[in-house]
Amino acid sequence: MKLRLAVIELVVADMAATLAFYRLLGLDLPAGAGAEPHVQADLGGIQIAFDTEETIRSFHPGWTRPDKGATQSALAFLAGSAAEVDEAYAAVVGAGYRGELEPWNAVWGQRYAVVRDPDGNQVDLFAPLS
Repeated sequence: MKLRLAVIELVVADMAATLAFYRLLGLDLPAGAGAEPHVQADLGGIQIAFDTEETIRSFHPGWTRPDKGATQSALAFLAGSAAEVDEAYAAVVGAGYRGELEPWNAVWGQRYAVVRDPDGNQVDLFAPLS
């Protein structure tokens, strides 16, 4: 058996706030989808799906949300330049979302920053240093 990653799913408390956050990072998400229980978009061969907590509980009644920030995984967005990392971080924090680590030049040769989406998921922003 050979499986292929097809969908990355995030369970969200506030669909509209979550979609607004990911639009700031460049995802092309359907307009007016903030009131939907499920939203899905193509990332170039892999789908990203957002489901409300109520949607998950509709088929898994015992589901409970982990503590905010308890995730051990992260999404990482590649920027076109170090300056774009700084711009993306400023846009996200300026829109009221949580900045975790301000942009810095990492020892592994990247401009790097970390923000949190409305549900506490870690989102890394990075670009190679030239």
